[in-house]
Amino acid sequence: MKSNRFFRIEWPTLVLILGCYAVWVGALWVLPLPVGVIVAGLAIALHSSLQHEAIHGHPFQRQWMNDLLVCPPLTLVIPYTRFAATHLAHHHDEVITDPYDDPESNYMDPAVWDRLPRPVQAVLRLNNTLAGRLLLGPLVGTASFLICEWRNGTAEIGRAWALHLPGMAAVLMLVAVSPMPVWAYLLAAYLGLSLLKLRTFLEHQAHVRASGRSVIIEDRGPLAFLFLNNNLHVVHHIHPTVPWYALPAVYRARKDHYLRRNGGYLFRSYGQIFRQYLWRAKDPVPHPLWPR
Repeated sequence: MKSNRFFRIEWPTLVLILGCYAVWVGALWVLPLPVGVIVAGLAIALHSSLQHEAIHGHPFQRQWMNDLLVCPPLTLVIPYTRFAATHLAHHHDEVITDPYDDPESNYMDPAVWDRLPRPVQAVLRLNNTLAGRLLLGPLVGTASFLICEWRNGTAEIGRAWALHLPGMAAVLMLVAVSPMPVWAYLLAAYLGLSLLKLRTFLEHQAHVRASGRSVIIEDRGPLAFLFLNNNLHVVHHIHPTVPWYALPAVYRARKDHYLRRNGGYLFRSYGQIFRQYLWRAKDPVPHPLWPR
């Protein structure tokens, strides 16, 4: 949608962003505490999905406007500019699932895996079940992210954190003056991150072909909305600039094409995923196709 030739506005995304902030504020100031924590967690997860949309050029034509609109760190732990940099690096399809070159890979170099202490291996195996990913995933993922940030330690990373910390302090200050206790907000942020771990649980699989590594989950329910249709993941990777509200129609128009392309890596719903993998790992932690 365009307001004129020179300034594009995608109104569904802009309205959703403003609505997400309104729901987040309402969860902090208006709703009873238990309900507020749940609603805040949902708003935090949705905000992260909207950050993903902004990274790919929505709702404005000017990227700096998109960045400014979604940069508040409602999750507290992930700098927006680092999310943007690592996610765009992930979109080089030829490196998807690579333990080193894909920043969003859930796989590990088998040689590194073999050197880990057994208790750490046990935690990571549990983290590869859906139940473990939901319960431990935010903690494991955040710890891994922070360790990588510290080890890399580039000037770019330093600048990202220098921008992030004042934003994180501002979010915590807003929480501190709201009726919601800080501890409750930390619980909501953990819930939001846990929901995001459901989205990423099996987005990608180890496959010899890059085109066979991204999933299709044909869910059209509340979780698909929360994830802004990113469950149609192979469609997003092929058409990364298509807005969230157009992805289902794009998929329906060429469904057979996308399923041929990803080798039939398909799930009908998130319910199917819960039934199959709640207590069972879908993948090993060490990359199954990586040479030892």
